[in-house]
Amino acid sequence: MQPQNPARRGRPRPHAAARSCSARAESTSPPAAANRTSACNRPRATGVSLASPRRASPSRCSPCSPAPRRRRPGGRRRRCSTREPPTPSSPPTTPSTPSPAPAATAPPSRRSSASTASAGRSTPRSPAPGLNAPAAVALDGRIHLIGGFDTTTNIPRADVDLYDPRTRTWSAGVPLPAPRGGHAAVVLDGRIHVLGGGNARSTLADHDVYDPASRTWSARAPLPRAEGSPAAVVLDGKLLAIGGRSGDQDFGAVDIFDPAADAWTVGPPVEPRGTAGAAVFCGAIHLFGGESQARRQVLADVLRLDPHAGWQPLAPLPTARNFARAVVFRGAVHVVGGSLDAQVSHAPAGSAVVEALACPIRGT
Repeated sequence: MQPQNPARRGRPRPHAAARSCSARAESTSPPAAANRTSACNRPRATGVSLASPRRASPSRCSPCSPAPRRRRPGGRRRRCSTREPPTPSSPPTTPSTPSPAPAATAPPSRRSSASTASAGRSTPRSPAPGLNAPAAVALDGRIHLIGGFDTTTNIPRADVDLYDPRTRTWSAGVPLPAPRGGHAAVVLDGRIHVLGGGNARSTLADHDVYDPASRTWSARAPLPRAEGSPAAVVLDGKLLAIGGRSGDQDFGAVDIFDPAADAWTVGPPVEPRGTAGAAVFCGAIHLFGGESQARRQVLADVLRLDPHAGWQPLAPLPTARNFARAVVFRGAVHVVGGSLDAQVSHAPAGSAVVEALACPIRGT
């Protein structure tokens, strides 16, 4: 029995919609638009095969009505829409509620960055290349980034870069008298003291002082020994250099510099270590972490210098670190960054760990 023509019955079979839409699009579209992509004549994109129309679904051509070929009362033929068909995972939206732009929904990492930025603005990067073991101090409202080793070549630099947090800009400062890295730096009586460190040939005992009034560097009494990575603090008008190392040897000496006499004297020793952080906190000197090369161990020690009893242990750092820096900020000392592993190169991997210690002494 011969099947009836769907056009004669006025009601197409389920697959006739896709066939009717594509037929009308071909017959009514001008030649210039013959290659125009539509939602109905794109069988490969929608999964509909023209060679097997019985497997097509009427919903594949949802913009087109499965109407017969007869004209509408208004005399206009309904053509297939050129809009993309909706995917099964994202239903089409109505004109009254347009879908938001992709940028409106940020990934979790972007949201984390945004929340961090709201707590504190990001800082423009230093004009210096990647640096290992520079020193940094704050003086006259600006941060001085002093020397350090290039992380690629391990060549020391003499540059001093100044960062102004008010204008959020970097500028060039007066260079060091000679390139160095792995040194300590502190501010004493309005001047920057740079101690020890090393260059491309050897460990240094150099002690150089920068006077911002005259914008000049001058040499002062050198350290009692050549040492790199000492910790340095200022207390009661004196400068203290704590620990340090040269080659595979760690030092436990504490040397005290008197600027009036331009001389060093011996202070209470500490267990040998280098790369520790130090800060004056709660009226006393505190020493944080560091590394023992003899034991090949990163240290979590927190020591407090008692003028009468020497170095006293406190609760250790939750995270043992070397090369960490200790900064007093808003009533607590913050131990910032550092490396979690014993040093095996001139550019050890750093960390983003920050741990704070509140002052245990009431009223200070």
